[in-house]
Amino acid sequence: MTSTGQSVDSITSTSTAPSDDLKIRPAELEDLEAIPTIYNYAVAHTTATFDTNPRTEAYQRMWFDQHGEAYPLLVAQAGGRVVGWAALSPWSDRCAYKTTAEASIYIEAEHQGRGTGTRLLEALVKAGKPAGLHSAVARIVEGNPVSVRLLGKAGFRTVGIMSRRDPFGQEAGYKFGRYLDVIIMSRRDPLGEKLLDGSRK
Repeated sequence: MTSTGQSVDSITSTSTAPSDDLKIRPAELEDLEAIPTIYNYAVAHTTATFDTNPRTEAYQRMWFDQHGEAYPLLVAQAGGRVVGWAALSPWSDRCAYKTTAEASIYIEAEHQGRGTGTRLLEALVKAGKPAGLHSAVARIVEGNPVSVRLLGKAGFRTVGIMSRRDPFGQEAGYKFGRYLDVIIMSRRDPLGEKLLDGSRK
């Protein structure tokens, strides 16, 4: 979802210069050191996520166990190490939402702008359809046009804004001393049915 992120919270990096040795693969237990390191940097330094406390090892293991065939979790590996990750996570614990997921992408700062986010999102969307997921939702903090464009290329559309300026709004989040709006984007056609450029398979 620049770190990158926000679950889309927010998506992170885009670009036209992909790393030659970039590999996208399902996450493994051994990745549970790199994944929270990338995420916790975003917690401490960016508004990509509205978390304000670093994730603990115990929490991250519980989060990891929520994923698998039903909710794909992918990593991007370059130079033999994990430089980004993407996940489709449960949107809600209400049973009727079981085919809706929340998309998140986070990229290590040094690997932003190399096409890693685009590659991860493409793989994540494709992984969603065989998992039985029908739709995905993403949340992007205001002032992150890169993430909005990236999601738009993948078929997501803006469906609402949680705004502090709306008299009926919720002043969606407060971080680093200010209130922030959150853009809600959704992909409502079956996941994996379109390519990133919007064309049919």
